[in-house]
Amino acid sequence: MSSSAPAPAPTKASDFIRDIIDADIQAGRHDKILTRFPPEPNGFLHIGHAKSICLNFGLALEYKQKQGEENARCHLRFDDTDPVKEDTLFEEGIQEDVRWLGFNWDGFYHASDYFEKMYEYGEHLITAGKAYVCSQSDAESKATRGTVKEPGKNSIYRDRTVEENLDLFRRMRKGEFKDGEHVLRAKIDMANPNMKMRDPMLYRIRHTPHHMTGDKWCIYPMYDYAHPISDAIEGITHSICTLEFENNRELYDWVIDNLIDYANFPSRPRQYEFARLNLNYTVMSKRRLLELVEGKHVSGWDDPRLPTIAGMRRRGITPEAIRAFCASVGVAKANSTVDMAQLEFCIRDDLNQKAPRVLAVLKPLKVVIENFPDDQVDEYDASLWPHDVPKEGTRKLPFCKEIYIEQDDFMLEPPKDFYRLAPGREVRLRHSYCVTCTDVVKDESGNVTELRCTYDPETLGKNPEGRKVKGTIHWVSARHAVDAEVRLYERLLKDEAPPTGKDSEFLNAINPDALQVLKGCKLERSLSEAKPMDRFQFERQGYFVADQDSKPGSLVFNRIVTLKDSWAKQQQKK
Repeated sequence: MSSSAPAPAPTKASDFIRDIIDADIQAGRHDKILTRFPPEPNGFLHIGHAKSICLNFGLALEYKQKQGEENARCHLRFDDTDPVKEDTLFEEGIQEDVRWLGFNWDGFYHASDYFEKMYEYGEHLITAGKAYVCSQSDAESKATRGTVKEPGKNSIYRDRTVEENLDLFRRMRKGEFKDGEHVLRAKIDMANPNMKMRDPMLYRIRHTPHHMTGDKWCIYPMYDYAHPISDAIEGITHSICTLEFENNRELYDWVIDNLIDYANFPSRPRQYEFARLNLNYTVMSKRRLLELVEGKHVSGWDDPRLPTIAGMRRRGITPEAIRAFCASVGVAKANSTVDMAQLEFCIRDDLNQKAPRVLAVLKPLKVVIENFPDDQVDEYDASLWPHDVPKEGTRKLPFCKEIYIEQDDFMLEPPKDFYRLAPGREVRLRHSYCVTCTDVVKDESGNVTELRCTYDPETLGKNPEGRKVKGTIHWVSARHAVDAEVRLYERLLKDEAPPTGKDSEFLNAINPDALQVLKGCKLERSLSEAKPMDRFQFERQGYFVADQDSKPGSLVFNRIVTLKDSWAKQQQKK
């Protein structure tokens, strides 16, 4: 399992949710503050869920400090009410994601823990005249539901007697009926302006084994019924969810209010909605993510192009960077879209203090330094950190007659603002000498295959007298270089927002340059012992991490992020 340092003590923050909790405490409404993170185990979490994780678990940490360790809690609860889509694989992945982000739960639960109680409460609602068994088909239910402008029509089964409803509901549980033959509905108001309140479904028949309860049940509660009951049983005080559940709040309250006297819940939970995290140049829909994975458009749920937490972890992004990003976005009441550049800034800001600097040539061009002795090897104590990072450490950097530089660091006919290597031009090699290009070797097609240079032995660590050398380029010793595969990751989509039309339109929006695999890259010797998840800054290239596929003798690195945001400029050029 991947691990990370626990989340640090939270800094003081202010937003409307914290204001609500503070007011509840001041008014004496709650002795304890209980929140929960309630994912459905039907997929892997993404960066949007990270915001909810940081909020719910972060609130518990804050109020433990304010109220005392025993007076604040956050639960992890799987809302596992749909056995068709759920799997223990997703549960295990979600737990790992939460821990990796630096949090742990004060209680671990499943909605399925309460299935027996939920069934009991269903019978109570029937007895109280608040629920009935409906035998309409799906098509009939949709036809009588009405529209936003027109009220719905009562089901012809709405006036069944309590005895008939109880008998049918109990027989549903026993498995006497087929899927879809009957449902249990709340008896509310088919003319309610809130469509969620038009006799919503509470239970449906589904002859599918459940990953937690096996074959015990063949009827399963709907999410909008199970969720408030689970909150109430656990004593949750503040049920925090995203804005798409705003219309569900009325039903949430209806379920609680019609059961609280009978069930004697330990607290009366309240639902509060905040803006979900939307990020441009990617996709946050579970359905779309599943489509990408199952359609083999990406390598899996942990593909570094995806906004899944598993993908971001494999890409090399740290939990600290994600927590900082979520904090920078804040908690608001109105939905908005956050620029990917804001996330990338947080990643760079975090890695600047954590990633030692090394040299790596991704597209190598061989250079022979003709006046350097054939068998001589110089070694430099090269710093791993720049002067503005308060860390110490060096590594031995070997230098010999043959080196590699980047292909892009040489031009046959350079423009005026090109300060790198060209015929007759002098540049400084990082940590080493100044060299001058004296000759160019080409193949039969006219492609440059090798450069011949000379070095000035008086320029190690200092500028040449009377000469102004503007450019500095990176390099690696050819004799000591370590071969590696490097995967350059970019944004998943080429458009700011995914198309909302047909599936084919969405797939056409995938950025074809989101992954570029480079073979035969040349890395400095010190990287030969790099282990998976070791992070580095390849100078002038970006921040990189050793991938889980990486091993001694067969290194693989992922680019986490470039050194600066060049995306907008690239898109303008295209």
